[in-house]
Amino acid sequence: MKIKQPEPFMFKGGKRAVLLLHGFTGHSADMRMLGRFLETKGYTSFGPIYRGHGKTPEDLLDGSAETWYEDVVKAYQQLKQDGYDKVAVLGLSLGGVLSLKLATENPVVGVGTMCSPMFFDNETQLTKGFRYFASQYKQKEGKDTAVIEKEVHTLTNNAKPLFDSLAGLIDDVRGVLDHIYTPTLVIQAKDDQMINTDSATHIYDHVECDDKEIHWYEGAGHAITLGPKREAVHEDVYRFLESLDWDEAIL
Repeated sequence: MKIKQPEPFMFKGGKRAVLLLHGFTGHSADMRMLGRFLETKGYTSFGPIYRGHGKTPEDLLDGSAETWYEDVVKAYQQLKQDGYDKVAVLGLSLGGVLSLKLATENPVVGVGTMCSPMFFDNETQLTKGFRYFASQYKQKEGKDTAVIEKEVHTLTNNAKPLFDSLAGLIDDVRGVLDHIYTPTLVIQAKDDQMINTDSATHIYDHVECDDKEIHWYEGAGHAITLGPKREAVHEDVYRFLESLDWDEAIL
């Protein structure tokens, strides 16, 4: 069975651009509804897809945190080349970690994280998430249960170097949070079963900027941009973006 591959999105709503970054094993659909919402509010939003994502589990294992950050920088540069002088960046889970890293190395108007880990203490949950993703994909390919179990077991064993690269990225970003002076939005689901929710407080406490805010959401899980609190998230993101000093942003 041929599986349709997702595509990046670019919703052009105005001169202010927002880079929206998806999570690990996810793709642009993680951020599409938020992007459409922001388009109606006059913002242009760009949702790229990192290499290997939106494809097979085998393709995902060919990537690393380093190559995915390269993809983020490329997307940021594309917005700049397209004439969007002012760019904010927000990301879900891994996308939030990548957003923070981008903010330490490039001028952005504001940065936002959503359910983003700052401690690599969730390898068990990450492994379960990867196994679930791989199993679901193999089912769509029409394979039988025995074949799926064998292939997923092999894939999970082969994922250790990838998990190590993610751990390295998280450690590196946690160590440079005090390099972030741009306004910062931290969004965290209270019922997040994937990451240590202390991560949200850690980000908020350690970024160097004075202009920062943190929002907690009852009844929301890890994929908060797709869950029951997504409309509340949309509104909070919009209010944050509206609070930024787009005219005075340092370029």
